[in-house]
This record gives sequence, structure tokens and C-alpha cells, in this order.
Amino acid sequence: MCGIAGIYSHKPAAPELYESIVHLQHRGTDAAGIMTYDKRMHKEKGLGLARDIFTKDNIPLLTGNIGISHNRYPTHGGFGHGEVQPVWTSVPYGIAIAHNGQITNYDELVEEVTKTEKRYLNTTSDTEVILHIFAEELNKNGNPQTSEEFFDVLCEVVSTLFKKVRGAYSITALIVGKGLVVFRDPRGIRPLVRGERVNENKWPSKGGTDYIFASENTMFYSMGYESKGNVLPGELIYVDNDGKLFSKRLVKEEFNPCIFEYVYFARPDAILNDVGVYRSRLRMGQNLAYAWKKKYPDITPDIVIPAPSTANTSALSFAHEIGVRYSEGLYKNHFIGRTFIMPGQEERKRSVKHKLVPQETEIRGKKVLIVDDSIVRGNTSREIVRMVKDFGAKEIYFVSACPPLKFPCYYGVSLPTREELIAGNKSVDSIKEILGVDILMYQEIDDLVEAVTRIGDHHIDTPCMACLDGHYVVNGRKVHELVHED
Repeated sequence: MCGIAGIYSHKPAAPELYESIVHLQHRGTDAAGIMTYDKRMHKEKGLGLARDIFTKDNIPLLTGNIGISHNRYPTHGGFGHGEVQPVWTSVPYGIAIAHNGQITNYDELVEEVTKTEKRYLNTTSDTEVILHIFAEELNKNGNPQTSEEFFDVLCEVVSTLFKKVRGAYSITALIVGKGLVVFRDPRGIRPLVRGERVNENKWPSKGGTDYIFASENTMFYSMGYESKGNVLPGELIYVDNDGKLFSKRLVKEEFNPCIFEYVYFARPDAILNDVGVYRSRLRMGQNLAYAWKKKYPDITPDIVIPAPSTANTSALSFAHEIGVRYSEGLYKNHFIGRTFIMPGQEERKRSVKHKLVPQETEIRGKKVLIVDDSIVRGNTSREIVRMVKDFGAKEIYFVSACPPLKFPCYYGVSLPTREELIAGNKSVDSIKEILGVDILMYQEIDDLVEAVTRIGDHHIDTPCMACLDGHYVVNGRKVHELVHED
């Protein structure tokens, strides 16, 4: 899971690319990068948060009206500066790409890139592999002169890439002298939305519309863009240097967007695949409440509190449905990052204590029901329960808006082994004992799917739920090997 953006604008792109990744900072805190071009590429990238990498001194150096940006949450490759995106190559033209997702046939493609195509890989990032496959295919197709001819070439190139590359990938790319290229894998596993803005001062030779493509639409309002829906699964979009947009859906397969985007990753104000994240989380809490009343009709908590802050929305609707007061019984320090996407187990454990502080007046002497968005490794959940106990809760009930996470994800979520997942090889009763709660209840898979897909012209066939049910929607050699090992 990363955050990407690509912009074609009538004014310098870098300030808005920076604003984009600030709005997408929740999707990755490991590193960030921006690349623009006018007659040549300009890049700035580094480790850490966007606000610490980009300054009033280096952003003006990123000249040009076309660019791409990236927030990194590593799921493949190392943690060094060389792994920071966008990544680029000089041949042909000069190409840079940013990638959200993860490919599943990495080893096979490395063999092709390094031995057959004789290209050098400088990192272990799957993004660099995609870059070289794209560049090699583009290099085979001559030197088209017009934008129409170049788009025809891009259609051939990306069609070939779709056949070769398996997994999840939403891509923004820059090609020097040509423009901005955007495409999304045929299953649409990772999100990619699009927006448009009418120029205030139209250029006679540049057209009258600015374009933005991003992992979420969370920055559209503040930057004056109007949402134009999604980049479709299997769709290629090209914006040339003069602002002319070309698009074509190259392949149509089953639409399987990641369901965990709605549970945890996306910001609540985002609309992904024409489904509002906030509303889907309200429905998650509503369905949880229906299940609670059916399973525990004679047990009513005194108070419902969320594990802040992704679970706030579900907890609010849960409390409303069962007629119990909702309270923010855990204060969250917003200057601590998201613990799930922190790189190490010990750092996650320390951060929980720094991030959350119970409010004693809301907890002491009460039967407390805690709603969390999900239970991944169990570290955060255990710490929350321990703190609530320390502050005098009489009984503790714990409910999860997400069903048990039992299987690793190979499509862009850092869940590499079943051993790391508390539900990977433990029963609900065992997890209840580990957490030390009086009741533990998970959302049912069917209820989660219903919550996400109930409303909206979304055209979702079946969400990708491999982490829940073990059904991997894209078959790749690496997936089968790893599933077998687990």
C-alpha cells in the first residue's frame, strides 16, 4: 500500500504534487518522492515524511507542469534511499514511474529483465522491474511522431505488460517529451481515481483542462479538482504535452478491488471505486451491531469506545444501533504514526503506548465494548485491553469490523506470513484468551462485503479478500509457492 499521484497542469506541478502526497501520507510514511520534467527530469526524494523531505528551497527546483509523486509503505524491496520512488531510466526518451501495489511473479520477471533483456537492476524493488519491462517494450516500437501514433504504441506496450506482469499495480509514469501515462492492473486491486480542473487562464496551445490521477480523491477539493471517477481496471490513459487526453480500456476481467482499503487503509472521506469509505464503515458498524444483538441479546455494554481512529466511524454506528452511548474513551496522540504500517514489531509495541491514553472517567467501573477496525498481529489490541483494564473497566468486550485476517497478502499489504497474523493459526477462543477479554466477536465475511457493496454504481464483481478467505484473485508462481509454504 502506497500513495501515488500524477498531475498535468497549466502551472508548476511540484507544489500540487507535494500537497497530494501530504493528503496521502496515511498510505505510507517510510519515504516520499516527486519527479517533474520540462526539457529534462527533476527529482527530489528521501526517507521519512513528505513535510520533512520537501522544503521551500527544493520544491521550486522541480520545474515543469507535468509530474508524479509517491509515498512509500514498503511491501517489496529494502528500506534504503535507492528504493524510494519514483524510479527512472534514461532509455528510451527518459521514463519515470510510481507504483502502488505488489507483483506476484517478481522472480520470473527479474530473470527476463536481467538475462534476456540484459538490463541492470539497481534495487530489489518490483517497481524497478515494471519500469524496465515498460521501457523495453516501448523501445521496440520505433519512434512515433504524433500523439495519436504514440498512444497506439502505448496501447501495444501496456497490453504486453498486462500479459507479463501479475499482481496489483496502479501506475503513474512520466515520459520526457511525450507526457503523462497512467494505467491500472486488469483486476483493479489497488485504487486509482481521476479528477479534472478547468484552467483559470487557458493557454492557447495547451488546452483548457488540468488532470490529476491519485490513489484517493482526498486532495481534490482543496486543489480545485472535480472528481471524474476512476481509472478503470485494465485502462490506459495518456495526456500529451499539449493536454490532449487519450484513453482506452485494453482488457476487461473480473473487478476485484481490495476490501481492506475500506476497512483500514483509505481515509474516511475518500471515494474509491464509486463507494464512499465513510459510509461503508458506518455500514460495517451497523452490521456488527445486528450480529451482536442476535448473538448476545441479553448483554448490553455501558459504553462503546473505538480503537482510534480508523474504527471511530464503525463504533459510532454500532453504538447507535444498540442504543448505547458512544465515547472516545481512548485519547489518541495524532503525532504518532499508524502502528500497522510501522516497519518493526518492537516499534509498533512502543508506539501503541505513546499513541493511546485511556480516559478514566469514561472507563472506570463500566462494561466497556471496544470496536476496532481489524486485528492484525494482535499487539495493538492486547495493549488497548491492558490499558482499559488498568483504568478500571469492569468487563471488556472486543469486536472487530473486519473478519479474522488468516492469510498473507501479496498485492501490496505487508502481511508476509501466517505466523505474523494472530488469526493465522489460532481459533477465536484462543485469541480471546490472548487478548484477555470477556467477549471477542468478529464481523462475518458476508456482512463485510455487504457493507462495502450495498450502495453505489460501483460495478464491483467480488472484492479481493485473499487475506480473509485465502482466495487469491491473481494467480502467480510466487503466490502459490508462498501459500504452500504457509
